[in-house]
Order: sequence, then C-alpha cells, then structure tokens
Amino acid sequence: MPDDNGRDRGIRINPSILAADFVNMQADLARIATADFVHVDVMDNHFVPNLTFGPQMVERIQATSPVPLDVHLMITEPEQWAPGYAELGAASVTFHLEASAEPITLARRLRAIGARAGVAVKPGTPVEGLFDVLDEFDQILVMTVEPGFGGQSFMPETMPKLQLLADEARRRGSQVWLQVDGGISSTTIAQAAAAGADTFVAGSAVFGADDPDNAIAGLRSAAAHAH
Repeated sequence: MPDDNGRDRGIRINPSILAADFVNMQADLARIATADFVHVDVMDNHFVPNLTFGPQMVERIQATSPVPLDVHLMITEPEQWAPGYAELGAASVTFHLEASAEPITLARRLRAIGARAGVAVKPGTPVEGLFDVLDEFDQILVMTVEPGFGGQSFMPETMPKLQLLADEARRRGSQVWLQVDGGISSTTIAQAAAAGADTFVAGSAVFGADDPDNAIAGLRSAAAHAH
C-alpha cells in the first residue's frame, strides 16, 4: 500500500549514485527525492577492480541526500571499515560475505551502532549457509552482476538463488529484505520481484532518465505488480 509520498511500503527503489553526475552530485540527489534510499557503492580496488568513494565522500553525500543512505561495501576487511560508515549515519551498511571473517559479529556491531546490517553475495556464492542466520541480517543483497562496475547486464541465472532465499525467509517468517543490484531496469525488475526481491538498486534506469521521479514510479509499479 502506498504511503503519503507514493512509496509502496513493500517495495523499495534505491538509485545507485554510480550512475549519477559526480560533478553535480547534490543536484542529482535532489532529483531522486521520491526514492526510498540512495545506494552508495564503496569500492577499494582490492575486493573488486575499481575504486570509488571513501568515508569523506560518503559523509558529504549523507549531509546532502534527501533520502537515507544504503551503503554497499565492496571492500576487503569490512570488520575494520564497516562500523565507520554506520557511525557516519548511514541507514544501512552492507558488506560482502566473501570478504568477512566474522559476518555475524559484524552485523551485530552495525546494528548496535544504529544501522541496518546487510550482507551481500556475488553471483557464484551459494546462499544456503545464510538460512540458519537470516535474522542476524536486515538485508541480503543478491548481486545480479559481478560486483565492481555499473552498466552491466542483468544475470537471470541468479534468480533461482534469490528464489531459494525468498522461500526460506517465508518459511521461517523472517522479515529480512531481499535486495538485487545489477542491470535492474523496467524490463528486468519484474523478473527479480517475481523471484522474491523487494529492494531494488537501479542506476542508469533512474539517473539516465529524463524524469527520474517518473522512472522511480515506473520501477516501483512494475515491481509491485510482479510481487
């Protein structure tokens, strides 16, 4: 059911600033005020072959964004760095299962600071190991591309894994959010929603549109219909 701002409480659209105009970041952020979160990819050129933002930039985005921050850490040693992003005020901090030595401990620390705790898995990473610990996380991010670069094509072969997670979460009565990131557009979002996703990262589909608000509304409607 939509709220007063037109947001569907069961569907979340999180535009990715990888597709924004970095020179005019504040202006681009203002264009997505009807989104649920802004997705901020932090890459360290170690865990993935790309380098983006660090804490200083994220702090500035936090200060100017009209919507909460959904920070996605594609970095090594998240135990060392992730809590700092929560302390900056990010609403949600997601780290990669493949990079974490103690994912449960880290998730609990993020929650203790006040952020939602998320864990991400690459396309080739099995999810069955998360079944018994679903309630330790507020969000599970199933990557629908290989992490590291924006603009990649959606990988439909990740959908069975997402469906497994959704079925298990439903069976256990878990309230964990299931997020997808990579190649999400008006033509792929329905497929991800039908497989159980409720939180969608979209880059060029939003920031590349002439009217980002209209693009967000269209994505939200397509996902809700498929849900």
